[in-house]
Amino acid sequence: MPDARDASPYDALLLLSFGGPEGPDDVVPFLENVTRGRGIPKERLKEVGQHYFLFGGVSPINDQNRALLDALRKDFAEHGLDLPVYWGNRNWAPYLTDTLREMVRDGRRRILVLATSAYASYSGCRQYRENLADALAALEAEGLELPKVDKLRHYFNHPGFLEPMIDGVLRSLDELPEDVRDGAHLAFSTHSIPTASADTSGPVEEHGDGGAYVKQHLDVAQQIADAVRERTGVDHPWQLVYQSRSGAPHIPWLEPDICDHLDERHAAGVPAVVIAPIGFVSDHMEVLYDLDTEAKARAEELGLPMRRSATVGADPRFAAAIRELVTERAAVERGQDVTPCALGALGASHNLCPVGCCPARAPRPVAAGADSTYA
Repeated sequence: MPDARDASPYDALLLLSFGGPEGPDDVVPFLENVTRGRGIPKERLKEVGQHYFLFGGVSPINDQNRALLDALRKDFAEHGLDLPVYWGNRNWAPYLTDTLREMVRDGRRRILVLATSAYASYSGCRQYRENLADALAALEAEGLELPKVDKLRHYFNHPGFLEPMIDGVLRSLDELPEDVRDGAHLAFSTHSIPTASADTSGPVEEHGDGGAYVKQHLDVAQQIADAVRERTGVDHPWQLVYQSRSGAPHIPWLEPDICDHLDERHAAGVPAVVIAPIGFVSDHMEVLYDLDTEAKARAEELGLPMRRSATVGADPRFAAAIRELVTERAAVERGQDVTPCALGALGASHNLCPVGCCPARAPRPVAAGADSTYA
């Protein structure tokens, strides 16, 4: 195992996330950032932002990232890992460029990035790498010395990510009425993306029907279902489902949608459902609205008992997993032989995104990969 107290050659960790509004006046400007370049009228953005206004215009994601920052700093300190942790967002304050500028001015020269997305996809990986390249370009234009930036590998099958989700499903099953518990169906939910994007997710050799994105989610779902069977003695049927579609109706996206799936399962006579949002690191707005609001309302209309299990959030086991991923990657950079920690059938993901991995429709500069603009 790598030395748990040695992060060299890295001198900082950057938590890189999506960002979200923190008040009603932030909602439309935030959505303008998210949709920049698409020419969407402000009135349409106000309509899209209604689910934020239902929650006072506040997305929970920023507070959840603050909690994760606290958990990481606590875990690092308890294990003697002297590595400062910073936080930057793609679409809202603290903005990535501002955070990178702060890190450079603090003397950070070798930065490791933790993205709050566990799986391979354009929006969950490459787009963050594009954002990093944009931020580095901005610092370069300011005449600042650029740091070397690397990104942690995908952690979907790390035990510190899986175990909290397994426990969440078990708790949700326990919350169901006893007479429907053993017959409950498990719906493993993740963000729907265009099928064309899914098919080209991951390295080129993994492209095809659903690509790495679907394959990785299916692997996680199977591991959780297997663990639930081993711990309860009940073999619950399950399916991977999707939520939060936002594209034009004529463009194919991954299906089935969670609400359609609830209809279908109810019609098939399923007595109860546990929804497990395995595609998300925290209980952010898409979980609160699409699952806790829309899917919950649909289940109530159907008279279908439903529980929604927790995401990993700031679970101490997840913080420990990040520490292990940091020291693992650091040992690799120091030239040590390392056996990466990963469960399931797929093994550990790549440390360096290869050329052709999760391609964009129009090529853009990227960082932290084999095709990096900034070495």
